[in-house]
Amino acid sequence: MVATQPDLNAVTSGGKPKNASKAVASVPKLAQRWRKSTKQLATLGPVSSTPEMIEKLFLAGADVFRLNFSHGDQEQKLELLNYIRGIEAKYSHPIAALGDLQGPKLRVGQFSEKSGVYLEKDQKFRFDLDTAGGDNTRVQLPHPEIIAASKVGDNLLLDDGKVKMTVIEKGDGYLICNVDNEGKISDRKGVNTPDSVLEISPLTPKDRSDLEYMLKIGVDWVALSFVQRPEDIVEIKALIKEKLPPGMPTPAIMAKIEKPSCFIGDSLEKIVDLCDGIMVARGDLGVECPPEDVPLLQKQIIEVCRNKGKPVVVATQMLESMIESPTPTRAEASDVATAIYDGADAIMLSAESAAGKYPEESVAMQQRIINRVESDHHYREFIDSSPPKFEKTATDAVISSARQIANTIDAKAIVSFTLRGSTALRCSKGRPGVPILAITPYKETARQLSLSWGVYPELPQVGHYGFVAEEDNLFDYDNTVQEKAPDDFDLVLRDACRAALSKGLVTTPTDLLVVTAGVPFGTPGAANVIRIVPAAGPSCWDGVCRVD
Repeated sequence: MVATQPDLNAVTSGGKPKNASKAVASVPKLAQRWRKSTKQLATLGPVSSTPEMIEKLFLAGADVFRLNFSHGDQEQKLELLNYIRGIEAKYSHPIAALGDLQGPKLRVGQFSEKSGVYLEKDQKFRFDLDTAGGDNTRVQLPHPEIIAASKVGDNLLLDDGKVKMTVIEKGDGYLICNVDNEGKISDRKGVNTPDSVLEISPLTPKDRSDLEYMLKIGVDWVALSFVQRPEDIVEIKALIKEKLPPGMPTPAIMAKIEKPSCFIGDSLEKIVDLCDGIMVARGDLGVECPPEDVPLLQKQIIEVCRNKGKPVVVATQMLESMIESPTPTRAEASDVATAIYDGADAIMLSAESAAGKYPEESVAMQQRIINRVESDHHYREFIDSSPPKFEKTATDAVISSARQIANTIDAKAIVSFTLRGSTALRCSKGRPGVPILAITPYKETARQLSLSWGVYPELPQVGHYGFVAEEDNLFDYDNTVQEKAPDDFDLVLRDACRAALSKGLVTTPTDLLVVTAGVPFGTPGAANVIRIVPAAGPSCWDGVCRVD
């Protein structure tokens, strides 16, 4: 028996075929929500700590929520995570939670004058280990590792770079510096060491406690601050392996690139290889590197990450003025657009969504910029002008072919069945011109994939790649019984159609999907099958559907 095209059109247009026994799934109102490729991270804070505001940020465009462990207590982060999980369940869409570790804070000691001291240009200033109150000639530097690592000619930057000094003499437990520009310093101001690699762990005792708590409550990503070298990633991976509670999923690791030492030799490539994602942390990076270098370093990091198929986030001061203003400056809008044109997987908001007056508006503004840039033909030209290199494997050949097929037949989406996300990440690496619908049986994989460019994760309706025919609510046919899936692969294809409809990626039965899967099912990283499937299901083609 067959169902004809007019019957199917009636279904998807909101009508009902004659004698249909039940209603069908309709295209969700949030369809446009799933059509952007660049993802958004929103930091939660005092102004965005209620379930109502978090839901507003999600609907405005946020795909991942950042829990900043530099502020607030651990129990508060669990409360925020529970709110995120509630919104995830409400909208049946995986949402990732990123726990951000504070990292070491290098600061000077205290001054005798609580108001601080004013330093003149070209005067001499001493850092030592003496705990006595400082004055305008010296102050304690309670970090012997800085003194040990510094060399004559190295720079020290104080208070986010407001005061710059050059080391002119080094002795046992002290440094004498020349003040390169006048300025004021006071108690506990930060110290940056752009020319030194410090022999310290990126994990403080507080970080270790916070990390253990993150593993206990089940965050999806862990962001590591103060990464100086590849060994720092090895250290946190070993600690996660040691402290991970039984039965809890392993979080993905994100390295925050904010130190110049990450660019020495092949350190950046090794760091990217070791971790699961990268954050371009332009705050400290902008302090320790010349401002004119930061845009170039941003492009370099994005290029390396894209070639290696690792997601990369651009962060810090993206819409800074929206902390106080309902609209951004034109320069900020251009900055966000540049990150998107560069090919970043995601862009992030910090204080704008955590402590600003306009958290919802700032997230919505980022999405507006994303939609505008991605609709520009120059964007596609830029993305296609520097394609990444694929490996000579069957999986990469299938993924590359799927991208080309989707473009040729004007498919609405590429559907990738994936166990731990590697197949979907390889597909994202190629930056296809259509959404990537990643279907995985693991919640933690689905959540982690929500950070990647163009990937929209979905969980199967039941606990395997397919789902039982009786639960199928994709399309109703006129006076027919439901189609029976002849084998597992048919179940897989029908699951793909259901997921595409639930996300609003297809709107008519003739919309086409390109499906990639690995046979036998359950083989990690395998993709050896391509199938073109109409939205009406695997048994339909050219307006005619087979039913049994």
